[in-house]
Amino acid sequence: MLRTHNSQELNASLVGREVVVAGWVDRRRDHGGLIFIDVRDRSGLVQVVFNPEKSADCHKQAEDLRSEFVVQVTGVVSPRPDGTLNSKLATGEIEIIADSVSILNTSETPPFYINEDVDIDENLRLKYLYLNMRRPRVRDTILLRHQVMRFMRNYFDGLSFVEVETPILGKSTPEGARDYLVPSRVHPGKFYALPQSPQQMKQLLMVGGLERYYQIAKCFRDEDTRADRQPEFTQLDVEMSFIEEDDIMSIAEDMFISLVRQLRPEKRMNIPFQRITYSEAMERYGTDKPDLRFDMRIGDVSQIVAESEFGVFKNTLASGGKVKAIALPGCAAYSRQELAHLTELAQSYGAKGLLSLALGECASLEALTLECVKSVASKYLTLEQVRQIAVCAGAKPGDLIVFVADTDSVVTNSLGRLRQEMGLRLKLADPGQFTFAWVEDFPLLEWNKDFNRWQATHHPFTAPLDADIPLLDSAPSKVGSRAYDIVLNGHEVGGGSIRIHHAWLQRKIFHVMGYNDADIDERFGHLLQAFSYGAPPHGGIAVGLDRLVMLLSGTDNIRDVIPFPKNQNAMDMLFGAPAFATAEQLEDVHIQLLEE
Repeated sequence: MLRTHNSQELNASLVGREVVVAGWVDRRRDHGGLIFIDVRDRSGLVQVVFNPEKSADCHKQAEDLRSEFVVQVTGVVSPRPDGTLNSKLATGEIEIIADSVSILNTSETPPFYINEDVDIDENLRLKYLYLNMRRPRVRDTILLRHQVMRFMRNYFDGLSFVEVETPILGKSTPEGARDYLVPSRVHPGKFYALPQSPQQMKQLLMVGGLERYYQIAKCFRDEDTRADRQPEFTQLDVEMSFIEEDDIMSIAEDMFISLVRQLRPEKRMNIPFQRITYSEAMERYGTDKPDLRFDMRIGDVSQIVAESEFGVFKNTLASGGKVKAIALPGCAAYSRQELAHLTELAQSYGAKGLLSLALGECASLEALTLECVKSVASKYLTLEQVRQIAVCAGAKPGDLIVFVADTDSVVTNSLGRLRQEMGLRLKLADPGQFTFAWVEDFPLLEWNKDFNRWQATHHPFTAPLDADIPLLDSAPSKVGSRAYDIVLNGHEVGGGSIRIHHAWLQRKIFHVMGYNDADIDERFGHLLQAFSYGAPPHGGIAVGLDRLVMLLSGTDNIRDVIPFPKNQNAMDMLFGAPAFATAEQLEDVHIQLLEE
């Protein structure tokens, strides 16, 4: 070994002992006769002192040291002089008096400061990932990711789950997003597909009798990136036989509680986790992944304003639309500019506009007068209607009520996103709180207007509610599913379901989704055949590991917690991927590119 101790192992108990440390020069400070450097390794920093009276040669070598040089230092551990202790540093009580130093490698000047926690252009960080990893915050996030994965493996090993690796090269099947395709050299014109998830494989493992499976799996989806999404991602994949919804949810809930208690003990949690239905989530919060750290519920005021002569309300309701509202606490005094910004925000989410109603300061809603109400719609509303609107939106004096009038889907989406954004801006969400919730009772199917057919809300292998199976022919939109999502602070961190395990029912679902028997047999014949050999009742859950680590680490960008992420355009800035293939490579896989 080129060192006897890392920084984490150095402490006051080693005073007087000779040690050898190795790492990178984090900082260099020349204080006249003495030179100080901080040597950084994965575990932290230690201060090294070069004293010309102790070793003139060593001191002279230290004059050549620069940031990010790789060095090996031999010296004696010494207590820091009085008044120089650094309580912010784990090694702040001691320093090393250098006897010798070896430069193991030099470094060019880095393109950004590694020893300062400052914002850096993302593409620059991603181009120099290996330098970015040296920064303490990034390093700690990578270590946290390791701890999460280790915890999950230990947790499921302790419950007699079997870890099974499933293939990366598979067959393209419809699971909600575009597949990444890999051409085959030995089978001209044919392609493998990278898995969007190991969904069918884990179900086949249940048919195979393993009963309890888990895997930390790589998954791939060719879809647009965003702050909490990447084209390739990692998920904890879990499947169990002979269980029902509560069994899986109980195990997953216990895992999350144990994980947070071990890795983020300072966080408060709501235990047991709240359970809400999909329809409740959409009606109250405008999203199926609500941030429940704050209330701010959406109120449907359509019936209250139905008799109003205000044109916007009247025309919207006459065309079958809805009028809904939320209350922004303490925002009644918003200026015109601030109201205009709110309107722009709502419009960016799909609303045509935003109407506001400010409740002036008064003792209570009962004491409210129309003179305290500021809105272009106030002259079309009675005082009683204003009070009813305030109650419906959960508003009190001093609050600003904002309305959206449009189709139900536009109103729900725009107010839901406005609620989430304003809840964060107004600091209504406690940063020290982890609020988990289960969202249940999703519809099994949803109508795809672009393709004019039914599609699975989650995926086509989700089981319908037994009582709703007769509705598959007559009213597919009313069929409920045995699916469940787990959300944390406004993010979906996992989802699962009880699966279909009867071949006839799985074929029936595919028929409703518009597949004919030939398509079904070609794409899913292997699965249906497996079900005909005694498939057990089974179900599972998948947890987005990247997104979970993002929330545990306190960042809002999933690219911050992936060691080698793609940028927002799905580009690998370090390796330059995707890249053009050579003519020889294309010929090998029987592909010819057409010029656009």
